[in-house]
Amino acid sequence: MAILIILAAIAALVIGYVFYGRWLAKQWGVDPTRKTPAVELNDGVDFVAAKPAVLMGHHFSSIAGAGPINGPIQAAVFGWVPVFLWCVIGGIFFGGLHDYGSLFASVRHGGKSIGDVIRDSMGKRAHKLFLIFALLVLVLVVASFVNVVAGTFMSENVGITTGTVTGNETTAMVSMLFIVLAIVYGLLTNKAGLKTGPATVIGIVCILAMLFFGLEVGLAASRTFWIIFIGAYIAVASLVPVWILLQPRDYLSSFLLYGMMVVAIIGIFVCSFGSRVAFDLPAFTGWKTAIGPMFPALFITVACGACSGFHSLVASGTTSKQLANESHAKPIGYGAMLIESALAVISLIAVGMVASKYIALNDKGLFAFSGSPAVAFADGIATMFAPEGTSLYGVIYALLTLAVSVFALTSLDTATRLSRFMFSELFLKEGEANWKDAKGFRKFLCHPLTGTLVMVVIGCVLGGMKLSAIWALFGAANQLLAGLALMAVATWLGEVGKNNKMFIIPMIFMLCATLTSLVMKIFSLIGGGLANWGLWFQLIFAIAMVILAIFLVIEGIGTFAKQAKQKA
Repeated sequence: MAILIILAAIAALVIGYVFYGRWLAKQWGVDPTRKTPAVELNDGVDFVAAKPAVLMGHHFSSIAGAGPINGPIQAAVFGWVPVFLWCVIGGIFFGGLHDYGSLFASVRHGGKSIGDVIRDSMGKRAHKLFLIFALLVLVLVVASFVNVVAGTFMSENVGITTGTVTGNETTAMVSMLFIVLAIVYGLLTNKAGLKTGPATVIGIVCILAMLFFGLEVGLAASRTFWIIFIGAYIAVASLVPVWILLQPRDYLSSFLLYGMMVVAIIGIFVCSFGSRVAFDLPAFTGWKTAIGPMFPALFITVACGACSGFHSLVASGTTSKQLANESHAKPIGYGAMLIESALAVISLIAVGMVASKYIALNDKGLFAFSGSPAVAFADGIATMFAPEGTSLYGVIYALLTLAVSVFALTSLDTATRLSRFMFSELFLKEGEANWKDAKGFRKFLCHPLTGTLVMVVIGCVLGGMKLSAIWALFGAANQLLAGLALMAVATWLGEVGKNNKMFIIPMIFMLCATLTSLVMKIFSLIGGGLANWGLWFQLIFAIAMVILAIFLVIEGIGTFAKQAKQKA
C-alpha cells in the first residue's frame, strides 16, 4: 500500500507541475526577457540575484521547516485517504497556485511584499491592515519555531559532551557547525570565486562529516540558554547580507531535506517488498476526531503540506529579491510547493508504519494523536530499515530528527528577515523607498534594527510558553493568511487585465475554512473559561485576526466589484 501511495502522489504532482504550471505561466504572461528586481535593484544586501539551484535551496528550506511533517502526521487521525487527497489536490490547485502567484506578483512589484501588491490593487487602508495581520502571523511563526528549536536543542547536561551523546546534544552541535559552514560557503562562492559545483561537493562532504562528528560529540545547554542564543542568532541573520548566511545556509541545508526524502522513499520500497513492517493506518476513521470535525480541522492541520500563507511572505519577502529570471519562478515557486506536498505524503506514510504507537481512540471514543510528530516521523522511517533498538535504526532516527530541527531553524532565519521588512513597511509613507527616506520618529521605527529587535524579543518571550498555546493559533492564522494572499494576487491580476478566475475557489475555500476554525476557537475559549494569561492571549489574538480578516475581505469584495463594473 505504501509504495502505491507514494507513486500515485509523485505521478499526480509531476503532471500538475508540467501541465497546470505551464498553463498558469501563459495566463499570467511570465516573461523571461524582462529584468527582475534582483538584477535592476541589486544592492548586495537584500537584492542579490542567485543561481536557480541556490535560490531553490533557500526557498524550499524556508517554506518547508517542520510544517509538512507536523501537519500531515497530526491530521492522520482522519485516516490516510483524506490527508493524501488534500496534500495532492491542495498542493497542485491551492498551495502551488498560491506560492507561484505570490512570487510572480512580488517580482512585478519590484520585489516588494504582498502588502505592496494589495496597496496597488485594493488601496492604502487594505495595505496597512494586511501588514498588521502578516506581522501577527510572523510573531506566531517566530514564537512557534523558537519553541520547537529550543526544545530539540535543550539538555540536562552543560558544555561539550562525548561518549553517550543524546539526540538533542547531537542536533545542537551539528546545527551550530552548520552556521559556520554556511558563512564559509558564502565567502568562498561570493568573494573567493569558487564555483557552485565544486563548492556544493565540498559542502555536502562537510555536512556528512559534521553529522558523524555530532553523533560522537554533542553540545549541551538549558532551554533558556537556547532561547536567548536563538534570539541573538536570528537577529544577526536577519540583518547581514543574504549571501553571507541566508542563501548558503538554506542551500546547503536543502540537501539534508532532499537526502531525508530519498532515505524515506528507499525505506518505503524496502519495506514494501518485505514483511517485517506494514502500513497500518486506516483509510478513513470518521468525520470527527480529537482535533475536531473534518471541516475545517483537516485543512487547517495539514497546513504546509497543501497550502500555507507563510509561503507568500517568503516568496514576496526574500525569494523575489533573489530571482534572476522570471522563468525561474515556476520551478522555484510552484515546484518547491509540490515537492513539499510529496514530503507531506512521505510523512503520512511514515506515521502509517507506526500508527498503532501514536494514533488510538481516546476516552471520548475519538481518534487522537499522541507524542511528537517529529519523533513519529523519524520512528516510522527508521522502522522501515531496522527494528527499534538496533544501531541502524538509531543512526537513521538521529539523522532524521536532526534534519527536522535544522529546517525549523532555517524557517526562523527567513521569518525574522521578513518581520524586519514588514515592520519597516508598516511605518513608511507612499513614495519612501526605505527607512533612510523616513522623517522624525518614523525613521527610528523604520530602521532595520528596530523592527528586528521588536519582533525577536516578542517572539522569544512567547516562545517560552507551552507550544500548545502558540500552535493552537498558528495553523488557523497561517491558513487565513493564505486566503488573503490568494485574494491579493487575484485582485492584482484583475487590475492588470489578466485571468484570475483560477484563484476564486481556492480563495473562498481557504477564507471559509480558516474563519470557521478561528470562530470555533473563540467560542471554545470563552466556553471553557479563561483560567490563565495564555488562554487570554489566544482569545485576544484570535479575535484580532478575525476582525482584520473581515475588513480585508470587505475591501477585496469591493475591489472585485469595481473591476467587474469596469469590464461591463
